[in-house]
Parts: sequence; C-alpha cells; structure tokens
Amino acid sequence: MEFDEQSTTAGEAIRILCLDDETNVIRSLNRLFRQNGIHAELCNDPQQALSLVRASSFEVVISDMRMPEMDGATFLHEVKSICPDTQRILLTGYSDLSSTIKAINESGIHAYIQKPWDNDILVHTVRECSEKYRLKRLNKKLNKEIVQKNEQLTELNENLEGLVQKRTAQIRKVLSQLEQANQKERKEHRATVELLYNFLNANPFIDGKKAKNIAKLCRIIAKKLALSNEVAETAMMSGYLAEVGLLAMDPEIYKSPIRKLSEAQKKIYYTHPSIAQLMLMPAQHLSDVAEAIYHQFEKFNGQGIPKGLKGKEIPLGSQILAVARDYYDNLYSTNGSDNERADLALDLIRTYRGSFYSPEIVDILEQAVNNNELGQDQVGSVDILTTEKLKPGLTLGLALHSNQGILLLPKGHTFTDKSIEKLKQLEAQRPIPFRIMIKR
Repeated sequence: MEFDEQSTTAGEAIRILCLDDETNVIRSLNRLFRQNGIHAELCNDPQQALSLVRASSFEVVISDMRMPEMDGATFLHEVKSICPDTQRILLTGYSDLSSTIKAINESGIHAYIQKPWDNDILVHTVRECSEKYRLKRLNKKLNKEIVQKNEQLTELNENLEGLVQKRTAQIRKVLSQLEQANQKERKEHRATVELLYNFLNANPFIDGKKAKNIAKLCRIIAKKLALSNEVAETAMMSGYLAEVGLLAMDPEIYKSPIRKLSEAQKKIYYTHPSIAQLMLMPAQHLSDVAEAIYHQFEKFNGQGIPKGLKGKEIPLGSQILAVARDYYDNLYSTNGSDNERADLALDLIRTYRGSFYSPEIVDILEQAVNNNELGQDQVGSVDILTTEKLKPGLTLGLALHSNQGILLLPKGHTFTDKSIEKLKQLEAQRPIPFRIMIKR
C-alpha cells in the first residue's frame, strides 16, 4: 500500500518496517519516525510485509498484535525465521496480556509497547533496538574477521615472523574491544538492577531490606554450588528483583501477608513473576534474571506454578531463589530471639526438603545458617572518609544508602569527579554527613 507521507533516509538513518491494519495508526507512526530521522517502510498487509523482509534487511520490525489475517505474534515469528537478527517490537493493548506472553515465549520479541503509546518511549525503544541490531552485526563481523585472521595465521610459515606478529596484534585488539564491550554490559546489568531496587525500596509496602538479604543469600548459595561469578551475580540480582512485578499491582494485593488474602487476591498476587518477566523483557541482558523470577514458584515435586516443572527441569536460579525467598519469609513472620527465629525458619524449609525445594540447596542453606554466614558484608581493610577527603580513583568498600535506605552507590564503585560532586550535593540535604568506607 502506498502512502503520501514518506520517510526519507540520510547517512546512517535507522531502517524499520511498521505493520498495522489501521491506516491512521500507520500514518501516525510514519509521521513520528520521520520527525525523528528514522526511515520507516509502511505496510498494512502481513504477507506484503513478509515479502519486504525477505527482500531487504530491516534493523527493527514493529507490528500490531490484533490484525484480521495474521496476528502480530505469528507475523513476528515468521520475521524471526527469515531474519533472526532483526529486532522485533509488538504493539499491544492491556487486554492482550496472554497473547503478549505467548509472543515472548514463542516469537522471541525483544520489546512490547502498549497502546496508546508514549511517543518518546517508542522512539527511545526503537533506537535501543537499532543499536542492539547494529552491535550484533558488528560482533558477527568482528568474529568473522577473527576466524579469517586465524586461518591466515595457520598458513604462515616460520619465516614470516613479522607478519605473524602483526596479525596477532590485530587479533588482540579485536578481543580487547570485545572484552571492553562485555565489561560495559556487566556494568549495565548492575545499574539496571540498582535502579529497579530503588523503586522497590521506595515503596512503603515492599521490604527493601528483605530483598537485599534474599539477594545476598542467593549469592552465597550459588557460590557454595561452585557456580561461576557471573552465574552467582545473576542469582543475586534475581533475589533483589524477585518482587519487582508487585510494582505494577494495586498495593491492596501485597501490603498484607499472603495468608490474609482472599483466594481471588492470591491468584492475582501469584501473577507477579509473569508481570516481572514482561517488565524486564526490554532489558535483554537480564533475560536469565527474568527467567529465574518467572519460575520462582515452581516446586521440586512438579506441583508448582506456572509450568509445573519438576526437579532439574526448574532453572537453577529459580531453585536457589525459592529457598532464599521462603527462608526470609519464614524468618520475618516468626517471633522470638534471633536464634529461635532462624532455627524455626530453617526447620520450615527442611520440612519440605525434596518436595518443594531441591535437597542439595536446602543442605547448603542449613550449612550457611549454622556457620553464621548470613551476617554483615565483609569489606576487608577499609578507611572511613568524609566527602571532602574523597578523590577520583578510590573504591567504595561497602554500598552507600540514603536515610530512606535507597541505594546511592554500589559496593566496588570507583569514584570520579562527577560522583563525588553529586555525593556532596546529596550530603548538603542530610542532617548527618556521610561516613564512606574506602578499600585500602
């Protein structure tokens, strides 16, 4: 279908394809993207759109969910099979929640935007998706170059030592670039989790301290399972964000203990992992965290939700999270001394060893509790400084929080002029100066 309003491209303009059976929607999208320098091909016929995908590579494809000939989930699944690298965005209404979840699981969409959309959010999402597409293509190109250079190296003889050294230097440079990209991605992981944790901690009905304790216990269990540092950090992040889906619910659902909810309210409450999965979906780097949260209510005997997975079918991160979450739920809901509450919380977990929980993980929890490993963070040898004595390059030994408990800077943060200046501005609003623990 032809439209009067056509986008134009210039230089490295983003190329996207928009599919919607409503002409007014297509025109609105076209106008929005044209104003933002994004080149959009417009289509209201799914088959025509698929032909365009086969004929030309698009960085991003946007599709409406509800269309008469083919729904958006099916269309984006076809796009994935034709061009796996193309980023896929689904436009959906609130009533399409179940269809959206299906599209996530089956069609591998990268983001969803609810109608009516916010123009700034939609443009920002498209730009992010475009950047991911270009990074993937660049990564493939770099990997291909590495393979080619390695093949060239194998053909060189010992008399070409100079050429060997040159090629080796080039490969090391590419690998260094990839390593820097990986380090940047890990920092983005932490920054995203810290931001969402602040939202949780600021909510008066969600216990941020409990979330912090659950996260720490998840990491302890993961390390005792001899898992890698990366997997242990993923387990810890799932502990921080285990309840992030509650932010999208009416506080009446979660401000009271679960046992006091009606059956109808309980059904709503236990959908919060699915909501969390939707919330975290645009952050593809947190996909493992989202999976651990989504399956956190599965039971080892296969009688849990949402899928009824059993034993090792359950993601390991979810098994860890379930034990850590319920241990602290039990601890916070009992009375008595600290030791009495800890013993009772552990007994309740042991009662369901092998039925609700992995026996191996329960045994590790018991070991950690008995060895008093759930206390304060260990920061090693530190100096306690004021903001006036901070200098760029110093490393924070213990996470820094506001008076309200909101995380300001994570443990391990390396100070810069900018972060020091921001900290001084925040301190001016406090009755008591910061006491900052710096690693020696």
